[in-house]
Amino acid sequence: MRSKGYVTMLDPFQQIYGKRMGGLIFIPALMGEMFWAAAIFSALGATISVIIDININISVIISALIAILYTLVGGLYSVAYTDVVQLFCIFLGLWISVPFALSHPAVTDIGITAIHEVYQKPWLGFVETPDIYTWLDNFLLLMLGGIPWQAYFQRVLSSSSATYAQVLSFLAAFGCLLMALPAILIGAIGASTDWNQTEYGMIDPKTKDEADMILPIVLQYLCPVYISFFGLGAVSAAVMSSADSSILSASSMFARNIYQLSFRQSASDKEIVWVMRITIFLFGASATAMALLAKSVYGLWYLSSDLVYIIIFPQLLCVLFIKGTNTYGAIAGYLFGLILRITGGEPYLYLQPLVFYPGWYKDDDDIYIQRFPFKTLAMLTSFFTNIGVSYLAKYLFESGTLPPKVDFLDAVVAKYSKENMDKTTLVKNDNIVLNELAPVNPRHSLTLSTTFTNREAFSDIDSSPDVSNAEDN
Repeated sequence: MRSKGYVTMLDPFQQIYGKRMGGLIFIPALMGEMFWAAAIFSALGATISVIIDININISVIISALIAILYTLVGGLYSVAYTDVVQLFCIFLGLWISVPFALSHPAVTDIGITAIHEVYQKPWLGFVETPDIYTWLDNFLLLMLGGIPWQAYFQRVLSSSSATYAQVLSFLAAFGCLLMALPAILIGAIGASTDWNQTEYGMIDPKTKDEADMILPIVLQYLCPVYISFFGLGAVSAAVMSSADSSILSASSMFARNIYQLSFRQSASDKEIVWVMRITIFLFGASATAMALLAKSVYGLWYLSSDLVYIIIFPQLLCVLFIKGTNTYGAIAGYLFGLILRITGGEPYLYLQPLVFYPGWYKDDDDIYIQRFPFKTLAMLTSFFTNIGVSYLAKYLFESGTLPPKVDFLDAVVAKYSKENMDKTTLVKNDNIVLNELAPVNPRHSLTLSTTFTNREAFSDIDSSPDVSNAEDN
């Protein structure tokens, strides 16, 4: 995609599938970015309220204003440069907290508590046999569903070269593993602490249902005050680094793929910049409002991240690597994936399932839990539906089973009319004889190499969505 010259993740969708499909893909992408920003703003407010005794709403508003302000002023440059500083703060702040927390008198050796029950069950757990498929489902969701996010693509697509984009991606993968270690250690420390020896109280955080707040609790009660502020700085840097990327991603997709390519193709660069600034403010304000008002913002992000995995990931695979897919298949795959995900239910939002897969059960709160990997099933269904319906539509139009006027999306007939001209249709005109017919190019061979390479998405001709043949009338 970098060598192709794409600007956003939605560009190949609009080039191959048209403006309407680009707009549909924009919806789950926008939901994912917005709910993610709101969720981490909310988490930051809760963290600050634990370490510093200030109102959670004030901390959320101040943090959001800072992130929105420098993103509004500097755009991608400010996000990129501040990310370097924030990454350093995260690395230093979290790693410097670990040895102080480990050396606290109330903390037992985490190697012992990993396999022996001391204050609670061993923190090094195992996956129960009935839950294996649920873990596998979530593993695939995190691994594959983390790819089609504009926050990632705005980094690699702005790289100086395609090679540098690849190197950046691989280095980021190892960096994520390295940065996850302090969080794991802090969680292990929390499970290895006799909280009765601290100012926290006799009841441990897990019993008080505050296990999700273990990071700020460890920083507050097991580290010196000045180290707690270092850790708080690390958490704040992590939140702002993610929030500014999400807000900028949503605004850049809207400004380019919705405003410019769909409504104002002649818009100047200055106009696009102002549209981005306005949408940065609007999206940032919306994310802040959701962080303050929505009680289940994490559940909304959880559901929207599922939609990114189930809808956008298979569509991205098809548009880049599967030759012959078209708008009809994309819409069908989009709808099938969405229906299967919604009907599977969502415990975080108390959304009851309509389809009960094998292995379902009710928890203590009377909420239905699905053990079956229905999210991956929905993703695969969306993927194969896109391919199947695309090839079916292509066959029906090219064979003459369906008349060209039925191709209301101009996804098959208008796109392939030159190479797939139907002689049987031409000879119905009395003024045309067979030897005057325009030559017809041969059909593409269905070899393995050509079938699984969408040459149009990677070709150097008409690469921009601006001049896409799939534009809607």
